[in-house]
Amino acid sequence: MTRSVLRTLQVTGAATAALLVLSACSSDDSSSDDSSSAGSGSSSDKLSGTVTVFAAASLKESFEKLGKQFEREHPGTKVTFSFGGSDSLAAGITGGAPADVFAAASPKTMKIVTDAGDAASGTPATFVRNELEIATLPGNPDKIGSLKDLTGSGLKVVLCDKEVPCGSAAQKALDASGLKLTPVSYEQDVKAALTKVELKEADAAVVYKTDVKAAGDKVEGVAFPESADAINDYPITLLKDARNTATAKAFIALVRSAEGQKVLTGAGFLKP
Repeated sequence: MTRSVLRTLQVTGAATAALLVLSACSSDDSSSDDSSSAGSGSSSDKLSGTVTVFAAASLKESFEKLGKQFEREHPGTKVTFSFGGSDSLAAGITGGAPADVFAAASPKTMKIVTDAGDAASGTPATFVRNELEIATLPGNPDKIGSLKDLTGSGLKVVLCDKEVPCGSAAQKALDASGLKLTPVSYEQDVKAALTKVELKEADAAVVYKTDVKAAGDKVEGVAFPESADAINDYPITLLKDARNTATAKAFIALVRSAEGQKVLTGAGFLKP
């Protein structure tokens, strides 16, 4: 083999090797890019399974709407709810009831859970606020125009239990105005109090503005200035023993997002 032919073969071999190296690098880079792209683009697709949310009764309509939206945005997930008085829900959580998220109607009831060490690390975040309103029978036949009017004789008035946030807030408003009111019954949550009026078993109830709005024409709402002294903050938290942490965090993120806030304020809640 001549020297010139040998040199030609050496050059050709080196070029081929270089092309193989470049091809391998290009393949690695492409693979890396694809992997990165898949990881960032499909993070939401990885969410799956059931999220169990314990939430104050006044959040029912808004949270059910957000739950359906969440399931549409994350196929393969399911959001289940347990609504009720915040104090009862908190007692359930501290008693070992399985749940991933807790949304309370007051910091006081949230504190039951945090003091027991059942909330995940980090401070529960206030995501909305709520204001009281008087719910009367349609057309307001008793001409109720103020909180003081509820103290009149002959009226059947219902309040939430004093341990429930709506009941605690109502008592705070009554105390602020120096009024005393003896209701015909104390109910375990705000929906139960409102139902008494809807069924015409009571003439009026002190409930949340959001519940009056959700009831539509079944009741009539009467605002009263003392409600400004009894506005409740609503905190939400991930629970320490959550079984589906990633999906639970994503649901909380939706609640606190601009989209979530739009649904909540549309229902009558106040921004935090």
